Amino acid sequence: MTQAVGRLCFCNKTALAPMVRVGTLPMRLLALDYGADLVYCEELIDIKMAQCTRVLNDVLETVDFVAPDDRVMFRTCQREKDRVVFQMGTADPQRALTVAQLVENDVAAIDVNMGCPKEYSTKGGMGAALLSDPDKIEAILSTLVKGVSKPVTCKIRILPSMEQTVDLARRIERTGVAAIAVHGRTKEERPQHPVHCDAIQAVAQAVSVPVIANGGSLDLVKSHQDIQSFREATGASSVMLARAAMWNPSVFRSQGALSTEHVMEDYIRYAVRYENHPSNTKYCLCQMLRDKVESPLGKRLHAAQTSAEICEVFGLEEFCAESRARLLARQKALNGDSHPADDLTMEGDVATMPVRFDRREYPPQITPKMHLLEWSRREKLEQPAYETVQRALDRGFQSTVTVADKKYRSTLWEKSKKLAEQAAAVVCLRALGVPEGRTGEPDSGLVGKRKWEEKRSDESEEEKGAPARAPDASRSACRKRHLSKTPPQEEVKG
Repeated sequence: MTQAVGRLCFCNKTALAPMVRVGTLPMRLLALDYGADLVYCEELIDIKMAQCTRVLNDVLETVDFVAPDDRVMFRTCQREKDRVVFQMGTADPQRALTVAQLVENDVAAIDVNMGCPKEYSTKGGMGAALLSDPDKIEAILSTLVKGVSKPVTCKIRILPSMEQTVDLARRIERTGVAAIAVHGRTKEERPQHPVHCDAIQAVAQAVSVPVIANGGSLDLVKSHQDIQSFREATGASSVMLARAAMWNPSVFRSQGALSTEHVMEDYIRYAVRYENHPSNTKYCLCQMLRDKVESPLGKRLHAAQTSAEICEVFGLEEFCAESRARLLARQKALNGDSHPADDLTMEGDVATMPVRFDRREYPPQITPKMHLLEWSRREKLEQPAYETVQRALDRGFQSTVTVADKKYRSTLWEKSKKLAEQAAAVVCLRALGVPEGRTGEPDSGLVGKRKWEEKRSDESEEEKGAPARAPDASRSACRKRHLSKTPPQEEVKG
């Protein structure tokens, strides 16, 4: 297949480097906003990506590549389509081609990681391990160049000698790649070691394809003005920034960097808009805080567990609520007039529905199990009883809840017993047409009203002179057992 190298030019560009856990969609979009020309996703392993299914996410307006366990391995959108470079970790030409063909219509270029020195990459013969196997490098790149319609590039580290580095770069060039990114350190060197600009320069002079200089964040690039200096020092066509951009992606702004607080808020808005996983959002924000991670703000961020809680730390509660409401409204509009119970099917005497519990869809400290329990009490029914099983294949969990002698279960398996019980509660609530407590839903009054009535009862007793019941006494302990204790019939079966 003829490669359309002309579609994406790698000359005179500044790029967000591929960084594990950092190069997800929010960071990539933020870098583009601030002036980056190209953005690389984090390294994604070919074996995992090859198992993914391409899914159009109409609610988020994204393209998602979803693993068999429903994890989104790679999420992209139209905004970055012509400027995002998909980087993969691979040691197998055919598997690399399978992945490249899966994503090529949604990205601007395909890159192969040949520079990561971390064990998780090298132990499978990927990353920097490829540097000692030029035949495999040639096989992988040649297969990709011939097999996909988008430009193919690679990212390498320098070898022990200048001559070895130049020889490898020339061999790579002959495969037909569109560009070569060079990190100016050997695989044994770490960020505290100085970057070897002369080695990058030697490669740039030896090949005719664009060379992208990388590795100058700590020594040479501290501001936008330094990018050009690093380019000139290495003789490279373009510059790729990793840690400098991770600490403050507004380093790409020609008008000058913004404050860390400003950048963090901009990042959070993208993270919420595209439902980035809270743990990943928190990780990236902590990288921006750097030495302030132990500050009062850093400690509050560390304690946050959901996107809503992260927004609360930065005073973005209103934005979070509005964003969630917009997404729910869009989801309802896409679903038309269909009712959630329309997906309900019977498996024997159990009502089932394909439901997965997503904690991000609910306010802090509010869960479907709480709503189901309170609804059962209001209807004067016995409390819901959960029975959970675990399958040996992948140690997944599935729970069945019994309410009013009827059973409900999700057809999807969860990673833990708690998640499985929540999913079963969601199925039950949807089948009954009872609100489940999601953010943006009209307030059912089930959980909040009960707490308010208990508080009012305590206040009334105090006014009468009776000793107030301690909130942590037997009554509260009893409520906690109702919510979280596993009845005998719910014990997990091995």
